[in-house]
Amino acid sequence: MAESSEDREIREKLVIRGAERLSDAELVSVVIREKIKTGSAIETARKLLDSVNGSLVRLAGFSFQELRSCCELGATRAAMLQAALELGRRLKFEGGADITRIEGLWDVVQMFRPLVAGLSHEEFWVLYLTAGNRVLDRVRISQGGVTGTVVDYKIVVKRAVELLASSLILVHNHPSGIAQPSGDDKNLTDKMVMAASLFDIQVLDHLIITEDACFSFRKEGLIR
Repeated sequence: MAESSEDREIREKLVIRGAERLSDAELVSVVIREKIKTGSAIETARKLLDSVNGSLVRLAGFSFQELRSCCELGATRAAMLQAALELGRRLKFEGGADITRIEGLWDVVQMFRPLVAGLSHEEFWVLYLTAGNRVLDRVRISQGGVTGTVVDYKIVVKRAVELLASSLILVHNHPSGIAQPSGDDKNLTDKMVMAASLFDIQVLDHLIITEDACFSFRKEGLIR
């Protein structure tokens, strides 16, 4: 279907004034491009953002099928939107990759929030560090469903030994948006601490990261 007059004005605004002058909804509408059965591109973009309370991070966590069903987007438009959101996520992730030494909790949050916050499934990552807290590697150990993921602590420790790491930081997300540890989270952390200590490797922290919050096991006294 042809673009509406409002959609055309938004596209012209981008050309004349630059993409940075467009709102989130306007940018999404440019990607969608044309009217669909349920309305203009900008109307569809606003509905999409309303469904996630205006959060681009949550929208980026939508699967291809969720994008299609939310506002009856066709396969092509859903694919284009998902690709655009993924490019944005990767750009933020590359910014976190510039952090080569961990000075504090915020460095870890800044590194991982663009990567895991807003996902519709859990992912478990490990950050491996030298004695001076220089980053050796960051590895996704597992990914699972909405309520959890299986983590083999032996794999985590094996990689630490291979890297000659002095310490590590555990990181995972909660798709629910609630940054509070479950009983399984606590048990896994205890196992990690014990297994790593056998090789004189310290677990500095375990962070649960969501879009709006972060839980630190060390800050809350669950790791000493």
